[in-house]
Amino acid sequence: MTGSEVPRSFRLAYVPGVTPTKWVRIWNERLPDIPLTLVTVSAAEAPGLLRERGADAGFVRLPIDRTDLSAIPLYTETTVVVVPKDHVVAAVDEVSAEDLADDIVLHPLDDTLDWEVRPGQPAHARPATTADAVELVAAGVGLLVVPQSLARLHHRRDLTYRPVLDAPESRVALSWPEDETTELVEDFIGIVRGRTVNSSRGRATPPQPKRERPDAGGARRKPAAGKATGKSAGKSTGKATGKATGKSPRSGSGGPKGGRRGKPGRRS
Repeated sequence: MTGSEVPRSFRLAYVPGVTPTKWVRIWNERLPDIPLTLVTVSAAEAPGLLRERGADAGFVRLPIDRTDLSAIPLYTETTVVVVPKDHVVAAVDEVSAEDLADDIVLHPLDDTLDWEVRPGQPAHARPATTADAVELVAAGVGLLVVPQSLARLHHRRDLTYRPVLDAPESRVALSWPEDETTELVEDFIGIVRGRTVNSSRGRATPPQPKRERPDAGGARRKPAAGKATGKSAGKSTGKATGKATGKSPRSGSGGPKGGRRGKPGRRS
């Protein structure tokens, strides 16, 4: 599909923690006649939603199965551990995974961090969602390691978070069905990547060609060149020739010095 047919709206999915406000604002400024509809989806369900055409494009968390999906990585988030404010971790600026070895670290079912070996002690059961895990942290059941945007999303006054230095990081990407790279998808890619409205992939009217100016300038220069040629010809054939003719007898007689040599002969 080449995208020659423009749909009436653009559906944009996004996973928790991603804030698409800035990009939506730019879309509304550039494409006011094409409404953008936001679709909230969990990180696990986002790829399926795109494959089923439930959205034209979406912000997802990598890694995902890229079968039939295109994806452009956009940015990487810091990973943090969410702890009660009175926990010992709250007294330091950052921690390592090894520092959490003696704590119960919750592992929600919607976790997207790609761990080789998970830190801490496992809980007896996995919370269904990150939001549920945050509630358990507040209850003193354990700690939670998540991307920083999720810690901010589920912020509570009685909780805080600190960076985990050696934890896997979460990458956010813009994804869409591979065979549905429409003009509107290209427009949104341009917005996310910071292209200007007049870029080659933008929808703005391209600047008018500037071929007429050189032609007009060339037409003005040609008569000027012709006049210059006429003047130069007049100088060379008229004035320049006349001066050369008047000076030729002197040059033939050897110039002024030759005249002086002839005067002593008259006195004799």
